[in-house]
Amino acid sequence: MKYIASCSFGKDSLAQIIVAKEHGEPIDAVIYSEVMFTDQISGEFPEHRDFIYNVAIPKLKELYGLNTIVLRSDKTMWDDFHTVRVRGSTMGLLRGFPIPGLCNINRDCKIPPIRKYLSEQDGEFIQYVGIAADEPKRLKRLEGTNKVSILAKYGITEKDAMDICERAGLLSPIYKITGRNGCFFCPNASKRELQHIYYNHPDLWNILRTLQETNNTSRRCFTRTQTIHELEEEFLEEERNIYDDYRYNNCGIDDIFVDPISGEVMQSIVTDRGEVIEVPYLI
Repeated sequence: MKYIASCSFGKDSLAQIIVAKEHGEPIDAVIYSEVMFTDQISGEFPEHRDFIYNVAIPKLKELYGLNTIVLRSDKTMWDDFHTVRVRGSTMGLLRGFPIPGLCNINRDCKIPPIRKYLSEQDGEFIQYVGIAADEPKRLKRLEGTNKVSILAKYGITEKDAMDICERAGLLSPIYKITGRNGCFFCPNASKRELQHIYYNHPDLWNILRTLQETNNTSRRCFTRTQTIHELEEEFLEEERNIYDDYRYNNCGIDDIFVDPISGEVMQSIVTDRGEVIEVPYLI
């Protein structure tokens, strides 16, 4: 029997490896399926990708002697975007941005290389998946399969997983930006995540803008209700409102700034003790 740990390098999948090793559970391989945006650009948030390759993969090798097998599909998000639909009312149009709630990127780019790798294994195997003990609906889906949740076996909740990774020095900086781990181009991304890309990774945002300007696509919106251009205008309007508010109150606009990690608008204030502190700016 072979034991294979699937790992996205989020808190749950990393915690399962830590817990497994602490309890003497066998792990023969760690596999990571990296969704690619283009042939050269990862679909991961840049901070998370840096963490994966510069921190997590080396540390799994150092601490536990585990090598990580990186898997990639032949298909990228760019390829998926430019796929021509061959049936239905949108036949002949480009597929365009992923549909919120119906992740064809997961289907076309993330899952196939995992299935291919598993199909090539000789003999039986158990696949460890990072599902916490307090996720009953997801755990229910494991019944009757060869997938096992180490976290559920040892009663580890999502909060526990976060704490375990933090103590081990294996908590991704992605959690300073968002509570989840996903692609930077995900249409389900929160406003905070999108602002982070807009303010901190303009090169990636510019590519999204280029895709938005592509003609002959079946979807106009990037999120459920907004285009890239509409999101930009919303972000810029917020900036204008903040600056106007500060001018109205005779405050210096140099006291407000966008946090480079979270994308949140912050302000510097002076406390009664004369200390300068940074806090979220409330309009």
